[in-house]
Amino acid sequence: MQIKKSRRVLIYFFLLILLGSINNISFNKINFKQAKKIKIIGLDVSESKILSKKIQNLNLENFFLLNSDKINQIINSNNLVENYKIIKIYPSTLAVYIKKTDLIAKINLEGELYYIGSNGKLLNSNFSNKELPHIFGKPNVQDFLNFLKFLDNSKFSYEEINSFYYFQSKRWDIKLKNNVVIKLSNKNIKKSLDRAYRFLNDSSFENLKIIDARINDKIIING
Repeated sequence: MQIKKSRRVLIYFFLLILLGSINNISFNKINFKQAKKIKIIGLDVSESKILSKKIQNLNLENFFLLNSDKINQIINSNNLVENYKIIKIYPSTLAVYIKKTDLIAKINLEGELYYIGSNGKLLNSNFSNKELPHIFGKPNVQDFLNFLKFLDNSKFSYEEINSFYYFQSKRWDIKLKNNVVIKLSNKNIKKSLDRAYRFLNDSSFENLKIIDARINDKIIING
């Protein structure tokens, strides 16, 4: 009796697979409408139009068979994009939700002014933000982002920094908005930042101009 029940369950199982396969085949033959509308959320009107047109130019095929790799490539080519999410809204709309990158600094390269985004990409100077710190020297963008990790973990506020100075030895100086220059070690960055901060906020030292924290366990100040 138990054997018959087992056989019956097995037969039902194979029938389920067979019917499921047939249904899948029929399902794939359904001709869905193309993605007629591209909706960009998160960019300004002009940038949205440009991005939308580029995606439309893909000659979008079956709505279920959209080439996500090509769409991702187009979106990532826009340096303003930090991250994004794509949602298919049936029957024929593609919604792209974008988070814009934060501008964190400006730098001159080959005589042109660029902005550095928090996404690590360079943007042209079609912006106007005089409050951003300026980078002097020619650091790799990733080197700058790595340095910012040390700065973020220190007691310094990014808002009080006027400019960054990068040297070929991969060492950094920072100039604060109160015109104090802090010279940092290229090896013990976090430690030299902490030591410089203590001197900067010590009421015993006034009218400081330079805090030199390049030498381990030693601070040289110039008032």
